[in-house]
Amino acid sequence: MRIAVLLAVAAALAAPASAFAHASIGFEWPAYRERMAFSPREVVLRFDQSVDVLPGAIQVLNSSGRNVAGTPRAIRHGIAAPLPTLPRGPYTVRWKALSTDGHVVNGVYTFGVQVAAPPVTDAVGAQGPTTTEHVVRWLYFLGLALLLGGIGFELLVARVANLRRFWWIVCAGAVVTLEVGIVAFLLRAEDALQLPFFAFLYGDLAPVAGGTRFGEAFIAMELGYAVVVAAVFLAWLTERRALLWAALVAGLALASGLSLSGHSSTSAAASVADWLHLSAAMLWIGGLVQLALVRRDAVAFRRFSRLATVCVAVLIGAGTYLSILRFPHLHDLWRTGYGHVLLVKLALVAVALLWGALHQFVVLPRFDRLGGGVARSLLAESAVAMAVLLAAAVLVDSKPPVHAPPVQSSHARPDSP
Repeated sequence: MRIAVLLAVAAALAAPASAFAHASIGFEWPAYRERMAFSPREVVLRFDQSVDVLPGAIQVLNSSGRNVAGTPRAIRHGIAAPLPTLPRGPYTVRWKALSTDGHVVNGVYTFGVQVAAPPVTDAVGAQGPTTTEHVVRWLYFLGLALLLGGIGFELLVARVANLRRFWWIVCAGAVVTLEVGIVAFLLRAEDALQLPFFAFLYGDLAPVAGGTRFGEAFIAMELGYAVVVAAVFLAWLTERRALLWAALVAGLALASGLSLSGHSSTSAAASVADWLHLSAAMLWIGGLVQLALVRRDAVAFRRFSRLATVCVAVLIGAGTYLSILRFPHLHDLWRTGYGHVLLVKLALVAVALLWGALHQFVVLPRFDRLGGGVARSLLAESAVAMAVLLAAAVLVDSKPPVHAPPVQSSHARPDSP
């Protein structure tokens, strides 16, 4: 079984290598995210092999979505298109070319004329996070909760008796974290490139992977969590708890990438608060699942209650700070879509807290008499907590309300020249 898993992982890692036979872009003018002091006369793209020009091979879109590029022409190992004099503003370049292997390669990047260029995820045509991306981000959070929360339960609460079930849950979280992380990146890149799936397979992902906070965080987290999973695997083989401690610490540290790549990372304090918020939620929810499915006794129940109290206190404290920071006005809570999602999340957190209080003050004193009913109640509380994660996934990818600049009075005296 273990050999089969390793072979499957090796095959998955080796499969993308066959995609590198097509043409790859090596030079572009204007350069990616370059701030031009003047209007460029043309767009020039060069590749590592000869390419054929296709209709609409280069489009340069202004902020209103209008193509301002002229008819593209072939040049040595590349394509070019003339430009009129461009007014000040951001521009999006969308290109495609036919490489010698018969595949159509595609790409997108941005530049600015006398202004800073936006990241490629905000290029003209990109829709931003979709419903599918929200669901995938929720699955990613859930995988992290099963992985890190499961390890945290074993190390911080109580040693589990059913090791087989414990490892199944933790390993499921590890697989979901690695695989869903890749899917989340591909969905964001596909949205930026605005291509159907089969054309997207030959798209240039470098601007997304190396030119955005999301892409840089994805690479760092994917590689980092691969090391975390390796530590978990070695802990399973050798039964050394020190490896689990290393995996837990590294895994929680890597979760900061979610905060640094989201819209909420407006300052260092906000990023730290968001990381504490997410980390507490993962330990709480993953521990609940372990308590419901792996070790269900009064001792573990009581110890987890203490850990859950700390996690919920951090969750509420960090969440309150972030809410104050993100909302310019109280009425933004019920006037904006971001506020609506936050209200739903707060309602779910309140339900989960009431459920936890019920367990602490009603269930625990009657633990021995309730028997199997405790497991069902814990699973129900876990389901509510997972719904909290879904709301968190939507909020991480969404833009909070914008702080409007103060309006200058029309009676104010203008500055003298």
